[in-house]
Amino acid sequence: MAKDWWLYRGAGPGKERRTRLEDGSPPPWRDFSGIPDGAYAPPGCTGEAWERTRRRGHGYVPDEPEKDVVNTALHLRRPLLITGKPGVGKSTLAYSIAADLELGPVLHWPITSRTVLRDGLYLYDAIGRLQEAGLEQTRTATTRTATTRLAPATPVPPSSIARYLRLGPLGTALLPQRRPRVLLIDEIDKSDIDLPGDLLTVFEDGGFTIPELARLAKEEPTVVIGTDDDPDAGVAVTQGRVQCRYFPIVVLTSNGERDFPPAFLRRCVRLHLESPGPEKLARIVRGRLGVDITGEDGAEYQDLVRSFLERAEDGDLATDQLLNAIQLRLAGAWSAPGDRERFLATVMQHLTGPSA
Repeated sequence: MAKDWWLYRGAGPGKERRTRLEDGSPPPWRDFSGIPDGAYAPPGCTGEAWERTRRRGHGYVPDEPEKDVVNTALHLRRPLLITGKPGVGKSTLAYSIAADLELGPVLHWPITSRTVLRDGLYLYDAIGRLQEAGLEQTRTATTRTATTRLAPATPVPPSSIARYLRLGPLGTALLPQRRPRVLLIDEIDKSDIDLPGDLLTVFEDGGFTIPELARLAKEEPTVVIGTDDDPDAGVAVTQGRVQCRYFPIVVLTSNGERDFPPAFLRRCVRLHLESPGPEKLARIVRGRLGVDITGEDGAEYQDLVRSFLERAEDGDLATDQLLNAIQLRLAGAWSAPGDRERFLATVMQHLTGPSA
């Protein structure tokens, strides 16, 4: 049964709940002052990017404790840190939130051991700018030589830095908007040891400064640059500062490969996803594939669920491996009686454990 205070429910019409999300009052310490650029419109619920988000989020089956924690993060406007084994749906939950509340395409920031904070905030092609400046100087010198050797040298104005700057996924999420974007920071536990700490200031301030623009603020106070969604979609940045109006819905995922500093954990709302049991798996199959495996006609698929759970005791499996198995059976593949064991060994290979 849905609770009145829930904004995210995982299914059903989301317009009324999105309105409550937009109009809700933030905690005083999470109220930010960014001013939206009236000429910029973020991607809406149309196009290929939105369709990818909608498809991936559709059919996700959150249980009540998950909804409670997600909605706690939404009301407090805090990042949501999701932990759990690979394949339990941590990343998919971010897409479910965006799809359920119709918040547009998810911004995705995958993390590696080489990722630094600036990668998520903005990209600056300094080498490209230097190369173009050198080419422009060469062209100007050649033209001057060809026309007159007596003309005084005229300084060549540098091309606008805007052509070489683009906001990253985190920077785009922090643009001032009345409606929040969903940002997925995927596998934060794979990051360098400093990244969680570096994120703290951005999460607390709800914004950041682009030094390359701040240095030019007197000559060029407002610069229009591209976003992570579209390098050609210009958004105005004034005095080099990006400051959110509504803190984005930040979802961080972790496979539990490392611990995080207490200061980082204190600023997040935490959710641990357990591997789904038989009942939840049945609901996932129904939501994803439209197959009710609980009736008499679902005996074969119930057997696959049992095999999935038995094999999961010896090593981790991902839920989509079960979905793949059922999809193959729906297509008539691997249907010969003698194929069963080879079929299971092919589609349900362990992710961890002795046989991985």
